Amino acid sequence: MIKKLIQCPAFILVFILLSSPAAYAEKATLENIITSNDEKFLMVSFRLTDCFTEEMKKAIDNGIDTAFTYIVRLYEVRHLWWDRKVEDLKIKRLIKYDNLKKVYQIKLPTENDKTIFVKNFVAAKRILSEVIGLRVTELEKLYKGRRYKVQIMAKLDETTLPFRLHNILFFLSLWDFETDWYTLDVVI
Repeated sequence: MIKKLIQCPAFILVFILLSSPAAYAEKATLENIITSNDEKFLMVSFRLTDCFTEEMKKAIDNGIDTAFTYIVRLYEVRHLWWDRKVEDLKIKRLIKYDNLKKVYQIKLPTENDKTIFVKNFVAAKRILSEVIGLRVTELEKLYKGRRYKVQIMAKLDETTLPFRLHNILFFLSLWDFETDWYTLDVVI
């Protein structure tokens, strides 16, 4: 029975995929979540960690566009009633490698359509994974002395490939990820 199972091509493929280092990669997490404010805005900063695998870097270097999405929600905490949603933000960051110019192009469509060019992957990873001073809402929309909670999560958006490549590169879904929701309590 075991001999027949080992000879099965599907078993061999599953065994190879599960025994690869990517299968045991750490789960992507959000760290260093901090809220702050200035005179006008409640802001949040955070960093995404353990999200880049060697397979992901190879795919990006081979021209596959990749998009990171951060979802930030602000709720007013109300006792004996459902929490009231105050804000619901989506922040996108896209990376594409230009083989001719040998640079990584990072687009920030939700940040005034800004585009940043960097020559090394370490700098590109930092830009993709760090969000600093994101304006969540205006302070005048919030009530002093009330409790609020900020919820944050990150995900790697599905990569869209040309028609025929979907069948060949099915393994790209192995590096899709979505973090857990992280919650931080805030008192204004």
